[in-house]
Amino acid sequence: MEIDVAKNIILFYDGDCGLCNSSVQFVLKHRKHNAIYFATLQSDLAKQTLNKKGIEIKLDTLYFLKNDKVYHKSTAGLRITSELKFPYPLLKVFLIIPKFIRDTVYSFIANRRHKIQNGFCLLPTELEKELFIS
Repeated sequence: MEIDVAKNIILFYDGDCGLCNSSVQFVLKHRKHNAIYFATLQSDLAKQTLNKKGIEIKLDTLYFLKNDKVYHKSTAGLRITSELKFPYPLLKVFLIIPKFIRDTVYSFIANRRHKIQNGFCLLPTELEKELFIS
């Protein structure tokens, strides 16, 4: 599927991470609209898009692309909430916490993500399949 990455909202996640896949399932369930696309960090699209922006891909990091700007770690997680149904956008209030504190907590969880939840294969519905790009 060809999409214009500059004009779309894309969540890049570790496709081998159970916690990451659960997060994608959560976003799919609570999103306001179908305008969010998903791509694994192992995909060619992730490599091309993030490398073009000078970002070295780290599998323990979530990346969120919106309005041609890439957010990562805790900022990505909090920015995604804008695309979810109420009350989740209220979580953006945590952006007032200094990034180094938020990212320390994020990294603590990310470094243990495989122990927190084992990997599983995400099986999107027929309607959701078109939202997954590689």
